[in-house]
Amino acid sequence: MKNSVLLLVSVFVIATCGLIYELVAGTLASYLLGDSITQFSTIIGLYLFSMGIGSYLSKFVTGNLLSKFIQIEFLIGFIGGISSGLLFYLFNYVDSFRVILYALVAITGILVGVEIPLIMRILKDNFKFNDLISNVFTFDYIGALLASLIFPLILVPYLGLIKTSLLFGILNVSVGLVLCFNLDKAHIWVNKLKALGIGVVLFLLMGFAFSDALTQHNEEVFLGEKIILARSSPYQRVIVTSNKGRFKLYLNGNLQFSSDDEYRYHEALVHPPFRCNPEIKRVLVLGGGDGMAVRELLKYKQVNSIQLVDLDPVMLQMFKDNALLAKLNQQALSDKRLKIYNDDAMKWVSKCKDSFDLICVDFPDPGNYAIGKLYTNTFYKSMLPLLKSNGLMVVQSTSPFFAPKSFWCVDRTIQSVGLNTLPYHIYLPSFGEWGFVMASKQRMLTRSGRYADGLKFISDETFQTATIFPADMKTDQVEVNRLDNQVLVNYFEDEWGKIQ
Repeated sequence: MKNSVLLLVSVFVIATCGLIYELVAGTLASYLLGDSITQFSTIIGLYLFSMGIGSYLSKFVTGNLLSKFIQIEFLIGFIGGISSGLLFYLFNYVDSFRVILYALVAITGILVGVEIPLIMRILKDNFKFNDLISNVFTFDYIGALLASLIFPLILVPYLGLIKTSLLFGILNVSVGLVLCFNLDKAHIWVNKLKALGIGVVLFLLMGFAFSDALTQHNEEVFLGEKIILARSSPYQRVIVTSNKGRFKLYLNGNLQFSSDDEYRYHEALVHPPFRCNPEIKRVLVLGGGDGMAVRELLKYKQVNSIQLVDLDPVMLQMFKDNALLAKLNQQALSDKRLKIYNDDAMKWVSKCKDSFDLICVDFPDPGNYAIGKLYTNTFYKSMLPLLKSNGLMVVQSTSPFFAPKSFWCVDRTIQSVGLNTLPYHIYLPSFGEWGFVMASKQRMLTRSGRYADGLKFISDETFQTATIFPADMKTDQVEVNRLDNQVLVNYFEDEWGKIQ
């Protein structure tokens, strides 16, 4: 009966570990290949299909079933444990990455699929049929629930993908070892399995010990830059690289800015509204956790209140407390005029009762639905009460050259809620042509203000040129981005996918 309990506990571990390996593969594929919806959908479907194959193949497993079960446990732990580090490493060196990715997912799914029926066959003499089915599937589903909760809340933020897969590989193998040490020593195969399991655990432990170095090496090869700072949060992987005095910020492997030319982007985002309205005093910044937009806003003495809403406290802490990063934003995040909120922008805006002269929307590009919701007509409509009658809103809107449908979709979506828009674009050496949309409740955007002193890029001349769009930055009619369809995400993935 003792071994029966251990086997039921192993069902729980199998389910937890199996789903963790699946989530790791989906997250890693999204990180490296983009298009998170497609990656997760494909990997989940393949994993479940492979489990079905494994369940079918389990009927051909004969002989000493308990020994076979323990061997499979060791094999799953080894393959699942090394999967993340191996995939991350191979991505930089092989052309057939997807084949290897799907092969690892399929192998893991088949092995997990073999295990569940195998356990039921081992336990069939210890439980009534009804009890056996209910017990096995109860432990299986509870394990899956645990994995789905701890993966985004604990494992990714605090361990990262490589350590997570190694940890659960160790856990997988350890279950097999516990079974070995609780079996009758008369079994001639027990000692061999013990030695095998201990060897696999030691190998995975060594990998766990050196996982940070492996992660940094893989990311440096992937990004082509020396990493000087890296943090994981529940929302993203934040990396800062350095090369010949130039610093770059990456979020989930996507470049956000380079210190060489970020001033062009942030001057274009912040300063044009001040030329249109000299009475801007109260400002709301949505996103912009690096503090660069706040830095530009603080160049205007009349600005007496800035509220910044960014979801990720890790990002804000890095750019506030790290001396190097704080130097880039000129300690803007420590200014007394600034109040910071760590919250989902959509939720925060819906609860806000304040009003503003200027709203700067500085979100990442709409590469997934979690961010795409912040470019919908629903979100822009919720901001209307926050915008004063003569107030202005400016939104970073991706590239009108590389992604014209995406850019003009943002413009049309803002117009759909009753705002007048003024789209414009600039050239960024690190990105190419980049676009913004300025919006107002008024019909005409007046030009009675003046720019702050000491700007390096934006001026009346450059802004006048920025509002002219040549034919290769225009496109046919686009749809409004709505919360229930998020066509913008589809535009974005299709357009950027063609050039990556």
